[in-house]
Amino acid sequence: MFSTLRRKETSEGGSVAAFRKFVAQINAHDPSGIVALCTEDHVFIDSLGSRLSGHKRLERAWTGYFALFPDYRIEVESAAAQDRLVLACGFAAATHTASKKRWRIPAAWRAIVRKGQIAEWQVYADNKPVYELLSEQA
Repeated sequence: MFSTLRRKETSEGGSVAAFRKFVAQINAHDPSGIVALCTEDHVFIDSLGSRLSGHKRLERAWTGYFALFPDYRIEVESAAAQDRLVLACGFAAATHTASKKRWRIPAAWRAIVRKGQIAEWQVYADNKPVYELLSEQA
């Protein structure tokens, strides 16, 4: 999954290791595990630039997302790390619960790591196929 990831561990607690753990928790569909890896002031930024913070809000958001897409997964094809920054690209994929329709879209992620925890997680993706699927169900 991380074949091209430059393994530069830092005094900040290991940016690469923290990134891997975070992706693993997302792929395990574990909202409390995801939030446990976040700093207290963690900021999630979605592909539209909307920001979300606060552990309770984050856990509710992940729980809701996994209810819509229970098999959501991140497929990292390549990544690079420098100091506290990890950048990755690959695909995001899932099946919509209600329609059983599957989607897979190119995506990229940016993580800022502080003391072994994710301080910021940003998603870059063209979610048009996902939004269209959701609007069909509305």
